[in-house]
Amino acid sequence: MRKLIFGMNLSLDGYISSVDGDLGWSEPSDELFQWWLEQEQGITLFLYGRGLWETMSSYWPTGDQQPGANAAEIEFARNWRDTPKVVFTSKTLDEVDWNTRVVTGDAVAEITRLKAGEGGPMRVGGPKLGAAAMRAGLVDEYEIVTHPVLVGGGAPFFTTLDSRVNLNLVETRTFPGGVVLTRYAKAEDTP
Repeated sequence: MRKLIFGMNLSLDGYISSVDGDLGWSEPSDELFQWWLEQEQGITLFLYGRGLWETMSSYWPTGDQQPGANAAEIEFARNWRDTPKVVFTSKTLDEVDWNTRVVTGDAVAEITRLKAGEGGPMRVGGPKLGAAAMRAGLVDEYEIVTHPVLVGGGAPFFTTLDSRVNLNLVETRTFPGGVVLTRYAKAEDTP
């Protein structure tokens, strides 16, 4: 069975973007960007909601060709293009490329099917898709990168659940600017 990881940058009050969609507060330090690169290199399949797909696909296909791109950004762009991706959407996308396929049906059923198969870790990205995977009990690990800012509202990382999920702390790390990583794995005794 494949591991499913849900991880994103969050504000201290638990949002991945502000009400107006601003992400400027989550600009990573070089050290944090390198950490994210290393995490992404261990992923064998990215699962995106439409919104995050549009954000990622608007920059990373040519991120290695941007003026001033550093070595980590160049490697991130190449890894992003090369890693298989699935985009879950209820709308038809005009174009997908870069090793990507679209799923318009039941996201939870498809993630369950993918998780039951052979292969390495998968990462779910985007608040709505992540929430659906959380509610279905499919997330095995959470990578929470908390930035020292309160945005007051927006797209939340966590969703309302039907029952408690017990977690074990796996790792903590502090990055420049007071950014803190907490990584948790789903406890075996979770109902």
